[in-house]
Amino acid sequence: MPRYIRSKAEGATFFFTLALQDRSARYLVDHVSELRACMAAVRARRPFTIDAIVVLPEHLHAIWTLPAGDNDYATRWMLLKQSFTRRLQSSGALEEAASGTRRRKGERNLWQHRFWEHQIRDEEDLGRHIDYIHFNPVKHGWVLRARDWPYSSLHRYTREGKLPLDWGISAAIPGQFGD
Repeated sequence: MPRYIRSKAEGATFFFTLALQDRSARYLVDHVSELRACMAAVRARRPFTIDAIVVLPEHLHAIWTLPAGDNDYATRWMLLKQSFTRRLQSSGALEEAASGTRRRKGERNLWQHRFWEHQIRDEEDLGRHIDYIHFNPVKHGWVLRARDWPYSSLHRYTREGKLPLDWGISAAIPGQFGD
């Protein structure tokens, strides 16, 4: 069994990328209300703060801050992935078929097995990753202006006055990120 090297910092802030197995699928945006409900259920069981998030058709990026003394983001993502998959199966939006090892583990072919994580180092790192998240729909060509993408925490940031309404129209965000 693989042993992934993951940060064990308690109460830290992390940037994540999760992707669907089928990169041409649209499950995340077509069923965004179910995804939100699953996220809320996981947060009720295992609290964390969502600092920023963007949901695209086949992948998502998020920044979470865990509570003091807690470093278990992996279980939270596992619960979210399982819950969302089960909701899609029970609604008939996703086939229940799985093969071999995945079936024995209770997994389906919806999500890529792993996810990418990066521990945020400082305020500058946090700001760069928040910008990356909010600009991602423009980067992938889904919209010309970041504010036109409905599934983004950018709307909360503009509502709270943290970013101007016209933010993210033309400039790419520098840096390397996990997507």
